[in-house]
This record gives sequence, structure tokens and C-alpha cells, in this order.
Amino acid sequence: MVENKEKAPVFCEKFCIVCKGAREGNKICKAIQNIELKIFGKNGCIWGAARTKYYGVTPDKKLPVNSNINEQKQNGRRK
Repeated sequence: MVENKEKAPVFCEKFCIVCKGAREGNKICKAIQNIELKIFGKNGCIWGAARTKYYGVTPDKKLPVNSNINEQKQNGRRK
């Protein structure tokens, strides 16, 4: 699913208050994110769409636990 290994969509994954909060279970963030997904479509805003394209997971879902991307992120390494 990783198309461009050099430019990971970091904003949606780590810095977006709405998306990060919704994935962590914050009810207010989930409500805002649901509105955003209805307005922009299933991939969300431009950063959410970039995350979906890069990881293959929509902004409202967490990254798979056993994914190769998650292992690289935790180890700080890239292949």
C-alpha cells in the first residue's frame, strides 16, 4: 500500500487534533471527524486522503497492529 516511501503523511497521523483524537476515542473529535467525512467523502480532507493513499487506511481507522509500516515506524527504520 505504500506508494511513496519518502513522503509519509505525518500531519494526519501525528498532529491533526481531530483525526488523532478520534482514533484515540475522544467523542467530540469523533463527531467532528464524522462531519468532516460527510463533507469531504470517505477519505476526509487532503491530509486524510494522503494518509489513505499512503497507508491504505481511512483517517477514522487506526493503522493495523501487525502491518509492516507500523513496525518500521516503531523501530524508526525504513526499508
